[in-house]
Order: sequence, then C-alpha cells, then structure tokens
Amino acid sequence: MRKVLFVISVQLCMSFLSFGQQILEEKPFIEVTGTHEMEIIPDEIFIAIHIRERMVDKEKITVEVQETKLINALKSAAINVNDLSLTNTMANYVRVDWKRKDLIAEKNYLLKVADAVTVGKVFQELDKLDIRDARIDHVDHSKMQEFRKEARIKAIKAAKEKADYLLNAIGEQTGKPLIVKENNDYIQFENTNVNTRGNFLSNSYESNYDKLSGGERDIQFEKITLHMSVYVKFEIK
Repeated sequence: MRKVLFVISVQLCMSFLSFGQQILEEKPFIEVTGTHEMEIIPDEIFIAIHIRERMVDKEKITVEVQETKLINALKSAAINVNDLSLTNTMANYVRVDWKRKDLIAEKNYLLKVADAVTVGKVFQELDKLDIRDARIDHVDHSKMQEFRKEARIKAIKAAKEKADYLLNAIGEQTGKPLIVKENNDYIQFENTNVNTRGNFLSNSYESNYDKLSGGERDIQFEKITLHMSVYVKFEIK
C-alpha cells in the first residue's frame, strides 16, 4: 500500500514539475489595442411628427383630417408616404380637463427621409399645415452594419501594425495572435431638435432656413462617428 502511494506521489510531483516547466517555457508576448474611427454621413433621417385634434374658429380639426392633409402634402412634395408610419397602433387620447372629462385624440408618426434637402421640404409642408410638434428623432445609415465590419477589420489591422513597429524598435518580430477581443465600440449621434419653423436648435446642423423658400438649400447634417477598438495579444517570435 505504501509503495502504491509512493508511486502516485512521484507521478504527481513529476506532473507539477512538467506543468511548471511549461509555464516557464511560455513564449514572451505583447498586448496592444488597435482602434479605428470612421465618420459617416447619415442617409436615414427620422422625423417624429405629433398630430393632435384642435379647435380653429370653434371648429374641431380632427386627427383624421390632419392625417389626410399631411399625406397629400407629402405626396405633392414628392416624398414617399410609404416611409411614414404610426408609432402607436391606434389613436391615443389625452385628458385635457379632469372635471369635464374631455378627451383629445392624438397620433404619433415617424417619417424616414434620405437627406437634409428633404428634411427642409417636410418642415415647410408641416409649417403650411400648422403642425407644430415635430422634431428630428434620430439619424442612421442604411449600411451601418457594413461600416461596422469595415471598422473592425481596420482596428485589428491597426493592432497588428502597432505590435510590428513596437517590436521592430527592439529587434523582435510579431508572432501569431494568442487572444483577440473586441472592446465595446460606440457610435456617436449628436442630439438634434428641430421645430416646424425650421430653427435648428442643435450644433448637429448648420442651416439657413430662409434660403429654402428661395430654392437654395443649405442644411448640413453632422456626420455619425463610429469608433471601434480591438485588443490583441501577440506572441513574440
């Protein structure tokens, strides 16, 4: 029995020694982070439009009437009404007087357009219809996933390039990657607010709305900033 235990003990000691040698024999490595930043001009601009029934000269202007006028106005301005969608499935009701229990109907829409010129057209039409509750909800790009992929590739290439020049400076060479880890990326969208009079309230826009009526349109959206970061652990040859 003691002989068996001795043999097992020797085998365990040999295993630990072998494991320790593997640790000692681990090749040196370098850790780097590659980054890439890309600026993208948005081609999807989403305008939030809120319509509420109202009284004009003691006459109720219903949501349905305003909706019809809005659709016709967009068509006349050559804006695709298929890109206009309800953000709620049915009309909401807002209580305006708790004592009288009056209710006012309202609807929320989201309109997608492709460029700043069309944004100007939309707000002109909203102004004509006296729809004053509208704003830029958010912006995006139709090929955002492709841009993200491209940025990731460039980030990991930047990591390899960084490892190469750092190691070359001390006479070493970059080996194979041991660990590749994508860090948290971020997309920077500027906050935007626009009212129906065309007053751009954010630094996200440079505009001269007065020129819109004269046919000269000068509205510029800031670019979307896409930032990617990749950590890589390279073996040193």
